[in-house]
Amino acid sequence: MLSAKVCIMIAIAVYLIAMIGVGLYCSKKNNNVDDFYLGGRKLGPFVTAMSAEASDMSSWLLMGLPGVAYLTGVADAAWTAIGLAIGTYFNWLIIAKRIRIYSHVADNSITVPDFFSRRYRDDKNILMCIAAVVIIVFFIPYTASGFAACGKLFSSLFGVNYVAAMIISAVVIVAYTATGGFLAASATDLIQSIFMTVALIIILLFGVKVAGGWDTIVTDVQSLPGYLNMTETYSVVTGEAEPYSLLTIVSVMAWGLGYCGMPHILLRFMAIEDKEKLKLSRRVASIWVVISMAIAVCIGIVGYAMTKAGAIPFLEGSTSETIIVKIADVLSQEGVLAAFVAGIILAGILAATMSTADSQLLAASSSVSQNLLRGFFKVEISEKTAMTIARITVIVISAIAVFLARDPNSSVFGIVSFAWAGFGASFGPVVVFALFWKRSNKYGALAGMIAGGAMVFIWKYLIAPMGGVWGIYELLPAFVTALVVNAVVSLITPAPSKEITDEFEEVQRLCKQKA
Repeated sequence: MLSAKVCIMIAIAVYLIAMIGVGLYCSKKNNNVDDFYLGGRKLGPFVTAMSAEASDMSSWLLMGLPGVAYLTGVADAAWTAIGLAIGTYFNWLIIAKRIRIYSHVADNSITVPDFFSRRYRDDKNILMCIAAVVIIVFFIPYTASGFAACGKLFSSLFGVNYVAAMIISAVVIVAYTATGGFLAASATDLIQSIFMTVALIIILLFGVKVAGGWDTIVTDVQSLPGYLNMTETYSVVTGEAEPYSLLTIVSVMAWGLGYCGMPHILLRFMAIEDKEKLKLSRRVASIWVVISMAIAVCIGIVGYAMTKAGAIPFLEGSTSETIIVKIADVLSQEGVLAAFVAGIILAGILAATMSTADSQLLAASSSVSQNLLRGFFKVEISEKTAMTIARITVIVISAIAVFLARDPNSSVFGIVSFAWAGFGASFGPVVVFALFWKRSNKYGALAGMIAGGAMVFIWKYLIAPMGGVWGIYELLPAFVTALVVNAVVSLITPAPSKEITDEFEEVQRLCKQKA
């Protein structure tokens, strides 16, 4: 009879091979860089919705969020999830249709830096250059968090070397991304979102059963001070409840502000074939996000109850992010069929990781080949050469990300939260003003982008360590700083030209049109 480990490996291997197959299939549809980076703007509403959310949630959903809930209880994880749910809905409601229309009107922009430069008529492409650098700076560690999640998955499950496991996972992700481009990333994201959903549901149901039922779970965790309280959090160090202030709640919910600045999500909005179908996409995306995050938080709580029941060992620090892996390992001991199911669940974790890493790699590679080489440095290259450079860039960036993720003790949640703040503060205010404020100009956009990105580093490493009221999530102060700087600089510098304001008004008119 096949052992549990072999069954799991077979299930995961089949999944990985299938993803590479999708990449090879989609590679035949890439005729130019427009296809490679934006899929020719041909995504359907369902693929758009699930691709955007799968690329958004990443390993954070199946590892970071349950891990936080496992260690500290409901408050931190739940308030973060609530902020993200609100941000998701309003991003689809307010940003999606407008950026789809504006990016097409603005000289058919195919990347976010493209859109910034063409929206503001930045002929020197300085705005494009800085935006591209921001993408590279924050996406490389973001991608590294995905590779780290893969390494943790295989090393904790099979006992293999963390770095070797991470490299193998990175090779698979690079293989289908470099061959298939945006279409492959979007198609695999749809498949991966299904795997993620299946994994979450099965793990939750099995965990509740092993822990002795929901009533037993609630009784177990209620013995931990502050664990189930939305205004307190449980401290593993002291074993006591710590207050969760209103300021902390607001700063944690500020995760939702980051959505309007996420390049890999904005690209999905830009790529949908029919802008009028975005309403359906919004509904699908919002429902999936709410349900999946709620289940992920519950899994963290169930996992702690399983620990108290003796089903799994206590997980400390960043190892708490392997809680789903540990539960799947327990499931795999229930027989051959259960082992294959466990393999599907673990493939779901890989799916969560891969769905974000592929999108990040594409965005980062487009920043180098499309925005820096062709846009800023004006290097004249053919479409074929541009695609070759794009694929080479994907490989190089992956190698750097693997190097950054070489430490097995790195926290997926911590890396993602920092990169999320970086994009949210650097791009979020720029996107909002570019789409909704006619008076905004390239000077304000550039100043706001730099101020937001810089404040993320300043607050994270200089101000937050002071503690107290300063110890809030860096996205909130950085976003506000970028917003203010953008507005002030736009107002004290020359107003945009008539050509720019006429285009803005044309977009306004198109946004009001009905299909």
